[in-house]
Amino acid sequence: MITFKNVSKQYDETIAVNALNFTIEKGEFFVLIGPSGCGKTTTLKMINRLIPLTNGAITINEKKISEYQIDELRWNIGYVLQQIALFPHMTIEENIAIVPELKQWSKEKIHHRVTELLDMVGLDPDTYRNRKPNELSGGEQQRVGVIRALAADPEIILMDEPFSALDPLSREKLQEDIIHLQQSIKKTIVFVTHDMKEAVKLADRIALMNQGEIIQLGTPEELINHPTNDFVRDFVGNSAHANFDFNLDKYTQPLNHTEPGTASISATATMEEVLAKLTEHVEIIVEKNGVPVGKVDRQIMIQYFSQHVNKGGNGRE
Repeated sequence: MITFKNVSKQYDETIAVNALNFTIEKGEFFVLIGPSGCGKTTTLKMINRLIPLTNGAITINEKKISEYQIDELRWNIGYVLQQIALFPHMTIEENIAIVPELKQWSKEKIHHRVTELLDMVGLDPDTYRNRKPNELSGGEQQRVGVIRALAADPEIILMDEPFSALDPLSREKLQEDIIHLQQSIKKTIVFVTHDMKEAVKLADRIALMNQGEIIQLGTPEELINHPTNDFVRDFVGNSAHANFDFNLDKYTQPLNHTEPGTASISATATMEEVLAKLTEHVEIIVEKNGVPVGKVDRQIMIQYFSQHVNKGGNGRE
């Protein structure tokens, strides 16, 4: 789908990205991560030619990005920033409709697409389509930023630290949203983050970068359990290791009678997220794709901690 062939980017004497060679597969959720200044955002922005590469070639569907007309290239690549960048004088519908209008979609088709997308992220179309961005919370604005990138149904979505400016609760909700969204839309997503826990939660594969090079590329499980060197081991850290090993499915009990209004959590939740919920509730419903599949309670988590401590405190079972 997207292939980097010996790609480098140099600014004067500074090499920002050095001889990258890798392929992002169609429909893959691919995460670029690393410390500040490692080249991850530069790598992302070279895909849609926001930053020109110095050497090498990037291809999309085996065609060099330099051979695409710039409008053709960017219309087929959605882009979501940390700074939401909605146009403040436009309504939410007008913001979402920008690329479809440039592609000369009919008003009826655009209206239908806006309705579909707002529904997809849990924003009632009748309530939100005519609002202005300043009438929305930060999390709601970022949801609009995500679906605006999806408006013209692009093959590829680039996401540059899109949730890092949000509060923890909004960030967790949007991570869940993007997981559920990807299950239904199956786009090729390239996602930049500095947060290893976020990478582990979202990625099919992770490219960990440092000083312009990829230090290790693999699944979350491979980086966590088989780090290639001390840099990877230190960057991944023990907390990500423990969270990856925690599998809520193992502790989910059959759902019998529960009180109306019982809190719920995704089956993909981390240990920390489950514990946070259980500080407020005796039990919580576990959901997959919005469908209740069972429940977990404080007593079950006590059993988890008992096993965790008895096996040396490393979180492995």
